[in-house]
Amino acid sequence: MNPTNVEKEAPLIHDSPRSLDPPPSRELWGHPIGLYVLFMTEMWERFSFYGMRALLVFYLTKHFLFSDEVALGLYGSYVALGYATPVIGGMLADRYLGQRLSVIFGAILMCLGHFGMAFEGAAAHTVISPDGVASVVRDEAALQVFYLSLALLIVGIGFLKPNIATIVSQLYPADDPRRSSAYTLFQMGIMLGAALSAGVCGYLGETFGWAYGFGTAGVGMLIGLMVFLGGQRFLKGVAEPPPHADLKKRVLGPLNTLHVIGICSLAAIGLFWLFVQKTMIVGYLLGGFSLIVVTYVLVVSFFYCNRIERDRMLVLLAFQLALTFFATLFEQAGGSLNLFADRNVDRHFWGGEIQASQLQSIVPATIVLLAPLFAWLWPALSRINRNPPTPSKYAFTMVFMAAGFGVLAWATGAFSDHGSINMVWLVAAYICFGVADLIIVSVSYSTITSLSLPKIVGMMMGTSMLAISGANYLAAMFASWMALPQKGSNLAAIPIEETLVAYGTLFTWLASAAAICAVFLFLVTPLLSRKMHGAQ
Repeated sequence: MNPTNVEKEAPLIHDSPRSLDPPPSRELWGHPIGLYVLFMTEMWERFSFYGMRALLVFYLTKHFLFSDEVALGLYGSYVALGYATPVIGGMLADRYLGQRLSVIFGAILMCLGHFGMAFEGAAAHTVISPDGVASVVRDEAALQVFYLSLALLIVGIGFLKPNIATIVSQLYPADDPRRSSAYTLFQMGIMLGAALSAGVCGYLGETFGWAYGFGTAGVGMLIGLMVFLGGQRFLKGVAEPPPHADLKKRVLGPLNTLHVIGICSLAAIGLFWLFVQKTMIVGYLLGGFSLIVVTYVLVVSFFYCNRIERDRMLVLLAFQLALTFFATLFEQAGGSLNLFADRNVDRHFWGGEIQASQLQSIVPATIVLLAPLFAWLWPALSRINRNPPTPSKYAFTMVFMAAGFGVLAWATGAFSDHGSINMVWLVAAYICFGVADLIIVSVSYSTITSLSLPKIVGMMMGTSMLAISGANYLAAMFASWMALPQKGSNLAAIPIEETLVAYGTLFTWLASAAAICAVFLFLVTPLLSRKMHGAQ
């Protein structure tokens, strides 16, 4: 049946107020000025996030003396929950708060969380009992402040992350070809902040003290909040609460809608305070929550959509699955790759030594340098009808991921010197990962706004975060299964050659998995392209 006829016979759910063209706004370099406000806000938000991310595993293993397995579990639980809460944050913004209030509230919570991380307390130390048993003594008060700070960050990310990305699409008319390049530029802002933070926060944290690194991340988040508040007039009202929302309506005694949302947010902080300490519970929660979300999307797709909308939503779910697989590989950077850089990479350069956390800046720096090229590339290819189908772009990301881990697997086996490899091999792998991330993130954001039903686009943007959430948990769990078998601070007893072999095995498995996924995505590209019904 002709798709045009279907649209005439059955009005699309896409025909909603959210699909109306936004009001015209002043432009700079071909894009609304509001895009650059969001660019700067997200740049500083990512400065804070990646600054803490670069230090977190080292903080856990070196300051609190947790084992690799425990540290990676905590890291994975924090990042996973931080990417899961955007599903709820997106829904609350769609139905009640609007994107502007959600971003402001999330930024405030994140500021509190980052500054809380700056309270490091006393460093853990090992005590040997009279009978020769070693145990680790930790500052429990500082540890609880640490868990509470993670909870504040998790809830803050939930409110901020999906909604600032959604505002980007709302600045443009429907079907505007500039959306894809806008998200590429937006991703450039994200990675510019990440590149700066890994170098600055990582250096300060590992050189002068953890509090300096985490505190600097908090300052970055505060700057981002100020930028967003100062640029409100350039958003032209597109991020306000929906017309039907009444935040002052009483819903529970004297409490109005806004009060209830605030109280529930505080309760969520308390729950996440407990959950980050129980990594297995996080896994069960993510599994159950993911099942509920996927079920909801399937129900909407099969019972509330016509054929075109249903096909597009199902393709979107397939892309979310591919994103989950990609992120499972990519998020090794903050865990196993970070530890590998610290233990098995020769980081001496020009007479000095680069901190392992500073190498985290290579991926975002690659994206910053190449983002203008890709922002130009997709529209240019579209003008000559040579733009690759969206599914094949997902496949190309897996090709680059396979290449990156393949380089590391090869180097660990062929170019090791006393248990270490030259830093150039890790740099090459990180550059491959940066290209892969640049392709998939800009495409995935644009795909969500193109394929999703407008009335749940915020939730679907959050669902992409849920995919990354599950991936982060899987990445941490996979890395912890391959973790070195140290107890407490006994890693030094393990020969460095053995640690290199363990990491080499991990990289070989990851490279193989990425290559298989790339081949599969290339094979199903024609089918998925047809089911998109012309959306790009």
